[in-house]
Amino acid sequence: MVLGVAMLAFAGGARADIAPFVGAYSGSAEVVQVDGTSVPRDMSVEISETREGFTVTWTSVTYRASGKVSEKSYTVDFVPSGRGQVYAAAQKKNVFGHEVQLDPMKGEPYVWARIDGTTLTVFSLFVDVDGGYNLQQYDRTLTGGGLDLRFQTIRDGRILRAVDTFLERS
Repeated sequence: MVLGVAMLAFAGGARADIAPFVGAYSGSAEVVQVDGTSVPRDMSVEISETREGFTVTWTSVTYRASGKVSEKSYTVDFVPSGRGQVYAAAQKKNVFGHEVQLDPMKGEPYVWARIDGTTLTVFSLFVDVDGGYNLQQYDRTLTGGGLDLRFQTIRDGRILRAVDTFLERS
């Protein structure tokens, strides 16, 4: 029986790997800007299974000193890439109706994910018009009661911003 369950988990690929992460999480952090000032930000993420893989939806709400509130939300579907624990983003449909990656040479983000033990990482790579790059990395590590989130923005090898916070499971 145990062997049968293990074989099912192995055959299921993404489902067996993403299952521990599935859920809704929320929290907040003080984000230090380039000029050294802090800006409060609320963050949430929802991770769900799909027929072929999983979906990650995340939202951040930034509160500026001026009173301006800015909300950004993103949803990305991921499917197995055929390379172990690496998952390709299925962000648009081609002429045949198949989900494909966006094109970073057209200014679109190239997005992928990986699961490494208890950490789900989502990467988003942008190629600048001059050939430089901007990489966003979201590490979401399972902990008691939620996720430890580490977000980094890296431009041409330099870390521009890093945020560490805890997101509580709802």
